[in-house]
Amino acid sequence: MAFGSTFMIDDPLTEGRELTSKLIGKAQGMYTFTAQNSLPKLLMVINYEFVEGKYNGSSFSLLGRNPVLNIVREMPVVGGSGLFRLARGYALAHTVWFDAKTGDVTVEYNVYVVQY
Repeated sequence: MAFGSTFMIDDPLTEGRELTSKLIGKAQGMYTFTAQNSLPKLLMVINYEFVEGKYNGSSFSLLGRNPVLNIVREMPVVGGSGLFRLARGYALAHTVWFDAKTGDVTVEYNVYVVQY
């Protein structure tokens, strides 16, 4: 992808890695390719909105750099709403599946949040 290319996302948030896993919310936001002369890096802005269970109606937000070729990437949790109001923390992202032909990807996030 070219520097500055920007994409919007509106993806399912599931309990497990498989698309057939229980839907618990949506991952909505955008990412932009930010590296001009190096390996690809993204700036990501994503809101994770929950529509099931204990966190139904709550959300938290990630905003940060994502060096996509790293095996594990760390991004900050910068806030939230509902049960995640004033949340702080971090997320560790790991790509578990990628289809180079379609651009489809499955990413597993382990999120660590401190709630106030």
